[in-house]
Amino acid sequence: MDRETRLKRLRFRAWHRGTKEADLLVGGFYDRHASGWNDDQIGWFEALMNEQDVDIMAWAIGSAPVPERWQGEMMNQLRRVDYIPISD
Repeated sequence: MDRETRLKRLRFRAWHRGTKEADLLVGGFYDRHASGWNDDQIGWFEALMNEQDVDIMAWAIGSAPVPERWQGEMMNQLRRVDYIPISD
């Protein structure tokens, strides 16, 4: 599958997680960073999408330790949580 198709599918998966909170966290992360991802980073995110939302959210906010397989710069970016729009 070509890069653009992979990214379109990932965007859908990122924004349709099941809860508004997970959508904002995962979808917001995707929107902020995906345009600059290489194939390895796309693969990392594709694999992350198979994890449970509750786990991804816990890793992102620091309420659970990040498993070794997910540690690295991509998880560090996810954990910054500076990509979620906050409205008044």
